[in-house]
Amino acid sequence: MLDGVLFFPVTPFAPDGALDPQALETHVRAGVTAGAGGVFPACGTGEFHALSQQEHTDVVRTAVKAADGAVPVYAGTGGALPTAIALAESARENGADGLLLLPPYLVGGDQDGLVRYVRTVAEASGLPLIVYNRANARFGPRAAVEVAAIDQVVGFKDGAGDIETLARTVVAIRESLRESGKSFQFFNGLPTAEATVPAYRAIGVPLYSSAAFCFAPEVSLAFHRAVTTGDQERVDALLAGFFHPLVALRDKVPGYAVSLVKAGVRLRGLEVGSVRAPLSDPTPEDLDELSSLLERGLELVRDAA
Repeated sequence: MLDGVLFFPVTPFAPDGALDPQALETHVRAGVTAGAGGVFPACGTGEFHALSQQEHTDVVRTAVKAADGAVPVYAGTGGALPTAIALAESARENGADGLLLLPPYLVGGDQDGLVRYVRTVAEASGLPLIVYNRANARFGPRAAVEVAAIDQVVGFKDGAGDIETLARTVVAIRESLRESGKSFQFFNGLPTAEATVPAYRAIGVPLYSSAAFCFAPEVSLAFHRAVTTGDQERVDALLAGFFHPLVALRDKVPGYAVSLVKAGVRLRGLEVGSVRAPLSDPTPEDLDELSSLLERGLELVRDAA
């Protein structure tokens, strides 16, 4: 079972654009040392969409090595069905503890088709699998109950933000699994998830992805401590002073949910390169704003120490 702050590392690229495994190992080790509860390489923040199959394999292998068994490693997979199966099998062979299943490529299938997609990847990999509900892979309560019943499926991650449907889905899954006693977890997977943590916790979804942990683990961990101990004043201060302004900056440009995070890692001293097309790096003005915001977040943490 996963717990704590879930770390979604960026994927570093060298100046020539190639994968930089050494920087990735440094990045993952630092996150695990800082206190991550789990590592999710080659997922959305890690530019899953822009990696070749060989690069994906190298990213997962490097992350597993860097985590060194200290915390679980869940690798991203998804896209076209043969690709999703190949990446899942490779992740298993390279030591991943589980998978996060991203949406299939482009097309929008019906509910039964989405269930078949999950079942096929889950059975082919044999690994514990978390289903990602977002974009063109949105599961209604009935389909979510069906995927939750698949042996390998251990979690449901929401990136759609439809709180009403998710609340019904959470209850429906819990009721469906009550007799079996199967362990199952729910995750908030919205961008800059801290901004919506209070709302998600209210409907029984306590776990969340923390992209900010990549470049501001001090702030991310301080927020997690505050929200799990009921320190509402501290939660509000960190939301108002750091996470809500970060959301506003993120929303200025499509793709900033990833490129701002990667820029933040560079600001903290680790050279991880640029994002790959079709994403773009932040403008100089937005990079300055991110730098100021980062310093403000660190000040909030220092002031409370």
